Amino acid sequence: MKQGLQLRERVLGKLKGKEYDDLLEPLEEELVLMARWAKATGARICVIFEGRDTAGKGGAIRAVSQRLNPRQCRVVALSKPSDDEKTQWYFQRYVTHLPSAGEIVLFDRSWYNRAGVEKVMGFASAEQVASFLADAPRFERMLVDDGILLFKYWLTTDQQQQEERLAERLEDPLKRWKLSPIDLAAREQYSAYTAARETMLEATHTDWAPWTLVDFNDQKRGRLTLIRHLLERLPETEIEPEPLDFPDLGHKPLSESYGVILPIADYPID
Repeated sequence: MKQGLQLRERVLGKLKGKEYDDLLEPLEEELVLMARWAKATGARICVIFEGRDTAGKGGAIRAVSQRLNPRQCRVVALSKPSDDEKTQWYFQRYVTHLPSAGEIVLFDRSWYNRAGVEKVMGFASAEQVASFLADAPRFERMLVDDGILLFKYWLTTDQQQQEERLAERLEDPLKRWKLSPIDLAAREQYSAYTAARETMLEATHTDWAPWTLVDFNDQKRGRLTLIRHLLERLPETEIEPEPLDFPDLGHKPLSESYGVILPIADYPID
């Protein structure tokens, strides 16, 4: 079996940085094999990341994509719809971002906004939400029937963890941009989001496009679990790379030379 998939939950408690890096590395090798396989076979891979604010969607997406070619693996994180997009078929603006042959698309939130934040925060009517819950399984059936490999992950987080992460973002100037007024208003709606999620899962957890819930109270362990699960759901992806010749230059490698402008000096280190 694949090397990375032999790594199981062998460490109890929260993972430290070095432990996490050691466990992630073989999974990254498997992800590179996945990308090579997708390119060689023309597979279209679409992965949806959903969850509460601060669940860890961005970190999970980075863990999947950071070793992959960004021309092949795209991250889609759409802002709120424009006035024109609000008049379109609800799924229309997402369709244009679906993968072509050989591509991997990672949705940082997706069409499921309608069943979550739009429902809870009152941005969509009850009729719009009901229509979405009826249409989503049919829409996804079309994607899967056309050959797209569709994976849907919900990242679960306890309210205490969410509160700690929101407070951290508020205090950290490098993370402050992640907070919005909507995020803060949603703090009081934890139970409402739970109810909305359960309604969504009941309506859209199907044989052809099932949901997978992953515990992200420990984000490092959650990333490893998610990646391992994703790899396990793919067919055997090991394909030998195309051979490349690497002949000797025939001379001593040259040093860089400069003409008009000199490069900036190294940053001083005490």
